[in-house]
Amino acid sequence: MITMAAVFCGFNAIRICAKPGAEAEDFHRAAVLLLFAMLFDLLDGRVARLTKTQSAFGLQLDSLADLVSFGVAPALLVYQWVLHRHPIPGLLVAFLYVACAAARLARFNVLSSAPSGAPVKPGKYIVGLPSPPASGVLISLAVADSAVGGTLGSEKNTVPFFAVTLIVALLMVSNVKFRSFKDLRPNVGTILFVLFVMGGSLAVSQIYKPHFVLIWLLGVYITLGLAESIRSLAQWAMRLRVRDTTPPAE
Repeated sequence: MITMAAVFCGFNAIRICAKPGAEAEDFHRAAVLLLFAMLFDLLDGRVARLTKTQSAFGLQLDSLADLVSFGVAPALLVYQWVLHRHPIPGLLVAFLYVACAAARLARFNVLSSAPSGAPVKPGKYIVGLPSPPASGVLISLAVADSAVGGTLGSEKNTVPFFAVTLIVALLMVSNVKFRSFKDLRPNVGTILFVLFVMGGSLAVSQIYKPHFVLIWLLGVYITLGLAESIRSLAQWAMRLRVRDTTPPAE
């Protein structure tokens, strides 16, 4: 039922965005509905683990729900809101987002399932940007737009919106690993990171508006994943260099 609540939010957001003559207020309502979908998506897996009701059916249903609420709905939202100004490129970019979300969810199902189809224990990292935070970038921009009188979605920001939509779409199907935060431990590093995020959120809320806090949080999450991937790539390159420069044993 929690998963279906997320589907309802996504479906209702699609209904609002698709109605003729949708305006900025409608897009804000749709974005708020998708925020609730994110909340329900956050809850359903945890409730399933707490009640020991995880199943292969639940895993598949969750991914189908995500495709509606975090694939189709945000793509339609950003198209109707901004990308429609360039109809053909906007349609292609919005569809690319949906296609990447579908491919990302299919890959997640494969990696998260045992040969029997039963879900396996979540790992420390997730390959590719998860669809909820990917859609969250677009959703949070729509929410913040209402706080600044519609300037974010203005004509001059059309090209940046194309770029943002493309970037989050490609990150979903990338091999970049993002933290699942399933293994958080109360150590010094974790405490400092939490304090940094909380302090940054407070600063963003005070300097700008509370509507921008979610953009900040998602930005930190994506930046963390990219930084850790770059660090891993640099370490791999260093090991390869050391191996190539080490003389063979006599």
